[in-house]
Amino acid sequence: MKTLSEWLAHCEQLHPHTIDMGLDRVRKVAQRMNLSLKVPVITVAGTNGKGSTCAMLEAIYLQAGYKTGVYTSPHLVDFEERCRLLGESPKAEEFASAFEVVEAARQEISLTYFEFSTLAILKMMADTPLDVVILEVGLGGRLDAVNLIDSDCAIITSIDLDHTALLGNDRDTIGIEKAGIMRAGKSVVISDPVPPVSVVQHAHQLGADAWLMGKDFNFSGDQLQWSWAGRGRRYSGLAYPALRGANQLLNASGVLAAVEVMRPLLPVTAQAIRNGLAMVELTGRFQIVPGEPVLVLDVAHNPHSVAALAANLDAMGFYPTTHAVFGAMADKDLESMLKKLLPLVDAWYFTDLPLPRASSAKQLASDWAAINARKDVRTSVYETPQKALDAAILAADPTDRILVFGSFYTVGGVLQHGIPKLHAKHLSN
Repeated sequence: MKTLSEWLAHCEQLHPHTIDMGLDRVRKVAQRMNLSLKVPVITVAGTNGKGSTCAMLEAIYLQAGYKTGVYTSPHLVDFEERCRLLGESPKAEEFASAFEVVEAARQEISLTYFEFSTLAILKMMADTPLDVVILEVGLGGRLDAVNLIDSDCAIITSIDLDHTALLGNDRDTIGIEKAGIMRAGKSVVISDPVPPVSVVQHAHQLGADAWLMGKDFNFSGDQLQWSWAGRGRRYSGLAYPALRGANQLLNASGVLAAVEVMRPLLPVTAQAIRNGLAMVELTGRFQIVPGEPVLVLDVAHNPHSVAALAANLDAMGFYPTTHAVFGAMADKDLESMLKKLLPLVDAWYFTDLPLPRASSAKQLASDWAAINARKDVRTSVYETPQKALDAAILAADPTDRILVFGSFYTVGGVLQHGIPKLHAKHLSN
């Protein structure tokens, strides 16, 4: 029997394109597998905030005593991160067995890496006694392999410009793709405070029950706590979610709306909500790792998420020097991403990433030079995120901060041996 690594290598060779939008092929294989989930399903789409939303839902339902299944992507270090059953990632051997079932069913049908692995993970979920399944859309929504499954509740997080070559060049067009996860007669929680008109219109045309931020639910907060109100229910005096960053309240508000939608199927106590939000963990989402210097990890990889990152960095207070390790895909709006952090970063460490569609470190440095007006900033280029981080650690003083951002692969590249704990030069003597 093939190992998981061998199966993943096999999947990379199967289809001529990394991404091939459409559900016909993957649906045919799912039918051959008799694939179905017999439990309540929540599907999450959006440009930013999907991973955080899934993590909060999982934490709340686990605290409420439910058996959860979660599918997210991409992974940071190990492929197994993409699936969690009852709060834990299954072993590689379990993935390999599921891949074998997909291979037997697909026969002559060509599947992409994402489609193949999605079917395998859905198979693992179908074979596990679960109470609720939480599915994160990989790309878009309407034509994403995850959309094979009819959900009981859809969540659409913030919508912004990303993957424009595949999804469209404006928020309304992209919004229609995300709105494809809605189902007639079911509820959709739209946690973007200013959603594209197309998303709201699609919900009405479809006959979906749309929960809109500011209309059907809202939140308020001070420095110590926050409150949430929805249709007929309120929570006050909530501790801030364990995931940091101002944008996490938007995500948490959408999560609480979804919990309300699902209450008839999955009753949850206020204590489970409080505990879940207090205990949720998710690597690489404005993750601050204490040390000297302090380390900030953030998978922000489009202008919208980088703007949130800049605001969160600004709120951290004063650091003499901010060092940034940056690697990104070439198809991103790199100029907008870099511009948002120009005032905050004093030393840039550009890195190559191990993907054909990644921008080279030299190209990133060139893109930066074309828009930089500051004379007091240092730059350098590296072959890997780890080498870039090592150089930043060497140059940093204990009171500085080091930021690693730009892609899942940039953050994942410094997490190969676990979360780094930084100790500045003088501390290790």
